[in-house]
Amino acid sequence: MSDPSQIVTTAHPGLSAAEVAERVARGEVNDVPVRSSRSTKEIVRANVFTRFNAIIGVLFLIILVVGPLQDGLFGFVIIANTAIGIFQELRAKKTLDSLAVIGEAKPVVRRDGAPVPLPTGSIVLGDVIELGPGDKCVVDGEVAEADGLEIDESLLTGEADPVLKKPGDPVMSGSFVVAGGGAFTATKVGREAYAAQLAEEATRFTLVHSELRTGISTILKYVTWLMLPAALGLVVSQLVVQGHDWREAVRRMVAGIVPMVPEGLVLLTSVAFAIGVIRLGRKQCLVQELPAIEGLARVDVVCLDKTGTLTEGGMDVSELRVLAAAHGSSEAQETSEAQETSEAQETSEARESYVRQVLGALGEAEPRPNASLQAIIDAYPDGSNASDAPDGSGTSGASGGWRCAEALPFSSARKYSGASLHGPDGESGTWLLGAPDVLLPAGDPALTEVDGLNAQGLRVLLLARAARDLDDPRVAEDVRPTALVVLEQRLRSDAAETLRYFAEQNVSAKVISGDNAVSVGAVAAKLALPGAEAPVDARKLPHEPEAMAAALDRGAVFGRVTPRQKRDMVGALQSRGHTVAMTGDGVNDVLALKDADIGVSMGSGSEATRAVAQIVLLNNSFATLPSVVAEGRRVIGNITRVATLFLTKTVYSVLLAVLVVCTRVSYPFLPRHLTLLSTLTIGVPAFFLALAPNKERARPHFVRRVMRYAIPSGLIAGAATFAAYLLARAHYADAGLAPADALGAETSAATLTLFLISLWVLAIIARPYTWWRVALVAAMGAGFVVVLVVPWLQRFFALKLIGATMPWTAVAIAVAAGVALELTWRWLKTNDGPTER
Repeated sequence: MSDPSQIVTTAHPGLSAAEVAERVARGEVNDVPVRSSRSTKEIVRANVFTRFNAIIGVLFLIILVVGPLQDGLFGFVIIANTAIGIFQELRAKKTLDSLAVIGEAKPVVRRDGAPVPLPTGSIVLGDVIELGPGDKCVVDGEVAEADGLEIDESLLTGEADPVLKKPGDPVMSGSFVVAGGGAFTATKVGREAYAAQLAEEATRFTLVHSELRTGISTILKYVTWLMLPAALGLVVSQLVVQGHDWREAVRRMVAGIVPMVPEGLVLLTSVAFAIGVIRLGRKQCLVQELPAIEGLARVDVVCLDKTGTLTEGGMDVSELRVLAAAHGSSEAQETSEAQETSEAQETSEARESYVRQVLGALGEAEPRPNASLQAIIDAYPDGSNASDAPDGSGTSGASGGWRCAEALPFSSARKYSGASLHGPDGESGTWLLGAPDVLLPAGDPALTEVDGLNAQGLRVLLLARAARDLDDPRVAEDVRPTALVVLEQRLRSDAAETLRYFAEQNVSAKVISGDNAVSVGAVAAKLALPGAEAPVDARKLPHEPEAMAAALDRGAVFGRVTPRQKRDMVGALQSRGHTVAMTGDGVNDVLALKDADIGVSMGSGSEATRAVAQIVLLNNSFATLPSVVAEGRRVIGNITRVATLFLTKTVYSVLLAVLVVCTRVSYPFLPRHLTLLSTLTIGVPAFFLALAPNKERARPHFVRRVMRYAIPSGLIAGAATFAAYLLARAHYADAGLAPADALGAETSAATLTLFLISLWVLAIIARPYTWWRVALVAAMGAGFVVVLVVPWLQRFFALKLIGATMPWTAVAIAVAAGVALELTWRWLKTNDGPTER
């Protein structure tokens, strides 16, 4: 197997172009649609055909019948809002679809004897598909070639242990390769594949299953039930008790019902999410599931894989240290040492030459090297600088006489790879390359040297001669250490700044790596990660979840972590109430990514990690992650703000309806009045506030927290407005006005009171103030003043303040209500924790 690539063209050359065309004609194509977003039809339907659009639509039609048209302005607002929602989500769809094409993995398929990367939808029945570490099986098939091929089927079967595959064994779509390589023949494609439907659902764009949207749906459900008795009570009150004609009664019933509907809240949530997708898309960040934006806002622990996250994927060999003597103790090893006494007498240059040849041969034996082995291959591509073996055979390098009889691919669970090599002089031996603290027993003298290198942040691999055959389960025991390969890792230039951001945002960073703990700790220390000075060897962690969770809370850097341990560590952190994000790019991260609250994969990572992650950083930049976190916080923090605005309106609308029915008075408002108030104090400002920056970390219990502020605010606003209305009725009853003029003056006074209180609520929610927030509140106030002073707007909105006593009384009542609001919010904030709203 000196040249593994030869298998590609000789054993199974794959289908010819004619065979592919024949299968395409028969429809034997892997045509499962994998969508990253909803279709245009679904987006339009989801934004138009909603429960509350139906309610508002019916009320709008009623107003069209009874007139006048200005009382139906709320209908046009709904149309405009829905159009905005459709437009923004279509923009998000375009962004997502284009990013999905960029991030789509293309399996390597053999066509006409040559390997060709193809989209998954181009695979046909009978295609030969190559596999390597991290590759996901996209269709069902049967193994055609296997070179130490180990496949993880846990995403399908729940069994975490990799399965060693041999030619003829079945392969299921949805599984992925953890070690080795090979090829398989597609036996089931399209919807016939075992996991086709599962994969389609897992990668589909979704707007549901988030606390935010679930909470809003819960609120809207209860509002619906409140509307029915309120509508009936208002109709009876206005038609029977007050004696209004049926048109006036219907208008005032609609006026009482429309503001109960927080119709813009669902829309703004969708718009905020959609704009979040667009913003992140510009930064080459693919959000595969929309609630992931919200989820990252709640994250308080982020688990980082060192390689590819804190460090760049590539490495450099900085030093090769040939060990002077062996430290094994087995009889077989002693025999080997006796046979190679002459080697110990060679010059150090000759010994190093020989080691380089072995490393070059090991590199050639691995068709899909990882980053560490790739660095060795780059340094010793053909055993260069090694013109002579210790026995003087004079080989020119690994390719000049070394031959690989059998290979053991690297596995993150084993922490080593290996090969059975035949030298140019007929010498044969089994060589292992891997973690020194795994291959050597505790106390071995070579480990002292390794610890010193690890403390400098260097990665060290041990080249060792094994005394047993490669297929022996105990091959890693009693090995003879031969050389240390010292690798220098390239730190990401932006890693330190990113870690500092998480610290400032009170997000704990946990570095979880399969590398040596001391080495990982040294790298983390260079990046100024708090807690890096006390790295923990994961092999010494307790197995009990509670004890493990306590150790994880205390530590920040963990080394020698197995893939299963990564999954257990995520679960242990979650058991303590933490919201966990996991980043990774290798197959050893898949299980942890799947179980984490938010999985983040690098774009250059394995196909398996990209498939299970909710967020893919297509630019492979860890520095993008703060932008994702910030976007999530912006969305959920701002939606919490505007939800309080919307639900304050719902509460005071319900209270006003109840008070009107109980006191048997005319409903104080027409629909046009509340449309004006909603536009100026909720609709327009909410749109700007929903898109504003917000760094507050999201907290749980969305419904409870929003209603905690909305209920007292709504009660104060409703009670104060109704008090002003009753005073106005008493004041204008003796003013000698016509009944219609008196009702108009009473309505105007109540409208002024409600506007001022609603503007005060807006001013509270807009805090902390910036120039544009102050300008926003001021602009809304100026808009209302314009309506009051411009004659035709007065007539259009039926607003006319009569006299000076009642308008100033209305202002005084609004100021008193504002003071009550300030005291109430201050008390609620004091008892709601330190986080500023």
